[in-house]
Amino acid sequence: MLKDLMKTEGTVKVREALKEYLKALKTDFTLGMILPTKTTVAQELAVERKLDGSTIQDSVLPIGIKIPTVKILMKEMFASSAEELYRIFTTKELVQKFSKCPALIDAEKGGKLQLFNGCVTGEYVELLPSQRIVMKWRCRNWPDEHYATVALNFKDMATQTELQLELKGVPVCNEGDTRQCWQKQYFEEIHILLQQSEVNTK
Repeated sequence: MLKDLMKTEGTVKVREALKEYLKALKTDFTLGMILPTKTTVAQELAVERKLDGSTIQDSVLPIGIKIPTVKILMKEMFASSAEELYRIFTTKELVQKFSKCPALIDAEKGGKLQLFNGCVTGEYVELLPSQRIVMKWRCRNWPDEHYATVALNFKDMATQTELQLELKGVPVCNEGDTRQCWQKQYFEEIHILLQQSEVNTK
């Protein structure tokens, strides 16, 4: 009786089960094997978790590739008004002065930016004059189409301005380089530019 059952209904059931198993096996086996291309749009789904006091995120590309990322917070005081500091980040001539390179600066929502001979590229997302700049920002050596979100908040404090920088979605392996880039290439060079302009106005 059992043999007869296996030859009729049992065979169909076993085939269906094997079909489902093979389908699941193919899906699981190939998951994560497709590498991102330059045309892939890297919209992130960031899942934050705490690890050793640092905020770590997993940025998930649409095709399922996870890039471990980190959030960076930095503060810097500048001897300038918030208005002047905002102009330094959004005016092509001033960006070229502190970066010492030709730059592409289209400071409007959706406008592109390119600095340091193409090493840094991005797009402006939000611009509130003298208050806040938000942009998509990436270094050339990051995974293709992967951008961090950079927020610059300008806090006017009478004779000086506190710049609060927040970078979300920086690849963990590039955290040190990114911090150094902002400290050395941006902050220190802007301090020098401000000192020079102060000397020129005297």
